[in-house]
Amino acid sequence: MTAPLVLDPARTALVLVDLMDRILALPLAPRKGAEVLATAEELAGRFRAAGAPVVLVRVERPGVAEQPPGSSLAQGLPRDGDIEVVKQTLGGFHATGLEERLRRRGVATLVFGGIATNLGVESTARAASDLGYDLVFVEDAMSALTEPEHEASVRLDFPRLGTVASAGQVTFGTG
Repeated sequence: MTAPLVLDPARTALVLVDLMDRILALPLAPRKGAEVLATAEELAGRFRAAGAPVVLVRVERPGVAEQPPGSSLAQGLPRDGDIEVVKQTLGGFHATGLEERLRRRGVATLVFGGIATNLGVESTARAASDLGYDLVFVEDAMSALTEPEHEASVRLDFPRLGTVASAGQVTFGTG
């Protein structure tokens, strides 16, 4: 068994990227959208129970009168008290106020999941790294359009930015 990754709930936030019906329905790999969502929901429940913030990022297309069907967060995912962020770029930090909201809460570590691993998740994580956050990537809480894209992020890029873990490894201790 792999060692647990013990995090301080007072200084850690879960960031889930683009868990929207229209994205969850895409042909994804190495796991289907429903699998990613189930793992993300389980993680979000643990974060909420520990008193750690849950950030839900979703994308809106700029310059259109109406967003495509399925552009809301997956039904049942958002809860009162979650931080919801709407982005219009690949990453979740540009022009969203996310950094300010996290800094006000004293967050220093971000735990990532979402779709697509190599696009929205990686872009948001790279910006977070540039901003000085410690990063954790929950491999089984993300997927991409192809398995090679997912694997390139998880095996090559993410280890250079932070720690790659499974959902089962993520646990909480006291600071």
